[in-house]
Amino acid sequence: MDNELNVTYITFDGHVEVQKYRYLYFVIMFTAYILIICSNSTIVCIIVINKSLHEPMYIFIAALLINSLLYSTAIYPKLLIDFLSEKQIISYSGCLFQGFIYYTLASSEFFLLSVMAYDRYVSICKPLKYPTIMRKTTVKMFLILAWILPACQISGGTLLNANRKLCNFILKGIICNSTVQNLHCVSLTVLNIYGLVVLVSTVPLPVLFILFTYTRILIITYRSSREVRRKAAQTCLPHLLVLINFSCLTTFDVLLARLETNVPKTVRLFMSLQMILYHPLSNPIIYGLKMKEIYKHLKRLFSEDKLN
Repeated sequence: MDNELNVTYITFDGHVEVQKYRYLYFVIMFTAYILIICSNSTIVCIIVINKSLHEPMYIFIAALLINSLLYSTAIYPKLLIDFLSEKQIISYSGCLFQGFIYYTLASSEFFLLSVMAYDRYVSICKPLKYPTIMRKTTVKMFLILAWILPACQISGGTLLNANRKLCNFILKGIICNSTVQNLHCVSLTVLNIYGLVVLVSTVPLPVLFILFTYTRILIITYRSSREVRRKAAQTCLPHLLVLINFSCLTTFDVLLARLETNVPKTVRLFMSLQMILYHPLSNPIIYGLKMKEIYKHLKRLFSEDKLN
């Protein structure tokens, strides 16, 4: 690779024996991508088609699953191409763009989970005010902010990185994430502070807000009847499972950049695959099986397919 190419392109060094197992990797990840598309799209279509599900809670679930589809599409096509290529490379501008999409959609996930927690809080703790608070305009505003606000936050760091000089052109990963910071010649204090502010606003703050709302819900339902507690558990448990799942995976992603020299390549690959494989597949399973109304329509759909 000549000097000009080194300036422009970055090599992914996170693959484990990709030359030997390229076709196995490709088949596994291609199958996973198809499953992600089919499972998420099926539940989104069920929510769109059935008017009984045109409520804020289900609309936010649909938005969350659409977010998973976009998230996967930002990663899988490039990853599948790399498996079949002799060299796993990407342009620096392409790497920044992938990182921008990756973190924007990850931030959107936390925002949507926060909105869903707020929706459950109003529904359970202030049921009489629910129709006036969660109006159609409010839902639309939340959905717009869920994608625009994270995009604005992440774009600042991406623009600051755009013209920075690279001293290393080998990325110890399979996708462009926070490990890109380790390629730059000099660490910028301004960028580190900005990154910290964005990280706090997109992860800890939403998580604390979600925990606060569910604590309030727990207190209210504890004082209520068994039927109220059962209904609250049916709608809140899936959201909590997704939150715990995604928070753990996000922590892994942050640790990858901090433990660069201490993590074996196989462990790094496994942790990366958890983020891009497990989470987009688990979301439709959790909501499809745990949400009673969605499960009822899913069951009806597959029953009709068997009869036909």
